[in-house]
Amino acid sequence: MEKKPTPGENIAVLRKVRGMGQAKLCREMGITLSYLSKIETGLRPATPTVVASAAKALHVTTARINGEPFSDPSEQADLIQELRGAVRRHTLPSEDTPSREDLAAGLEEAARLRAGTKYLELARKLPTLLGQATATAMDAGGDAVAWGQVADLYGCAYTVAHRFGQPDLADMIVSRQQWAASRTWNPTAEAAAAWNEAGTHQSAGAYGDGLAIVERAISQYENARGEGPEYVTVLGALHLRGVVLASRQKEETATRSHLLRAKGLSAQLPRDLLQHNLTFGAGNTALYELAALVEMEQPHKAVEMAAPMLKNMPVGLGPGRIGRFYIDVARASLAVKDLAGAEAALRRAFEVSPQMTEIHPMSREVLRVLFVMHQRTRPSLMAMAKRTGLTK
Repeated sequence: MEKKPTPGENIAVLRKVRGMGQAKLCREMGITLSYLSKIETGLRPATPTVVASAAKALHVTTARINGEPFSDPSEQADLIQELRGAVRRHTLPSEDTPSREDLAAGLEEAARLRAGTKYLELARKLPTLLGQATATAMDAGGDAVAWGQVADLYGCAYTVAHRFGQPDLADMIVSRQQWAASRTWNPTAEAAAAWNEAGTHQSAGAYGDGLAIVERAISQYENARGEGPEYVTVLGALHLRGVVLASRQKEETATRSHLLRAKGLSAQLPRDLLQHNLTFGAGNTALYELAALVEMEQPHKAVEMAAPMLKNMPVGLGPGRIGRFYIDVARASLAVKDLAGAEAALRRAFEVSPQMTEIHPMSREVLRVLFVMHQRTRPSLMAMAKRTGLTK
């Protein structure tokens, strides 16, 4: 198995290619020389904020720094190429219109695979399913429900592109989702598309722009004056996206504001719900609050908040959300120098959501630091490192 360059190693290589010393780069990034040195040598993780500032200073994309997440990218490359072709042919579906029952079954399976973080399986099905749903919508003319189904499928496709580290494809998919949503005359479909649009800015490290998109979408959606569980779920999910963007931007007031609004909305739901590929409720809001504490560099508070949740996990959350919770616990544990706790949290993340954990930038970064910090002989750590391609 070929060892893949880490974000820290990529930062070092790109810095040297540009003839830039560590002192100059750390000044442009706004971090200390010691911190940058530890990131490049693997003693500290390259957080999303660090990757974003390094990408800006080095004039590259965040994807270039994060690198290829797969140890064996051949199958993923083929699947991405097929998905890219289907997205490009968005007005020229080559598939026939399926029966209503077959399409409904396909849509249900796509949502299930996405919620279960089965990204490879989802990627295999999306090209055909997108063509079938689009053909159905075109045959139905202006049927809002049919176009809403197309928009939801593009939401699934966005998740695949995002997780597979394909920002250009994610951008194209969002534009297709907005195209389909505009044909529904449904504010909910447009709000769900805005959630993903903000996500493309989040992936690029443009947190301020993403936050502006979220706040505009919230204002427009509130003006629609909707009601019921679907409305609350989508509006709440927009606020949770705002929590992530504001916390990475280190805007404490905006983070607190979005979090308070999310908590208020979650009180209106009996449990966490999944609507239009968006999960929202009290449990997910708590997980986002913990993640915000990590992003705002308050790991001790995050560890304290996580303790009761580790014993009694909120019900109704899918593998993707639970897996991300364990990754955030691992980040917080590493920051407070609880290496055993960080390793244990990563093991749980691999158990709950293996595909996501294997390719998620922050699980890989925590694992990389643990591996470097004289724990190479630990069998479980070695096994996780091999799965992610961090070692041969």
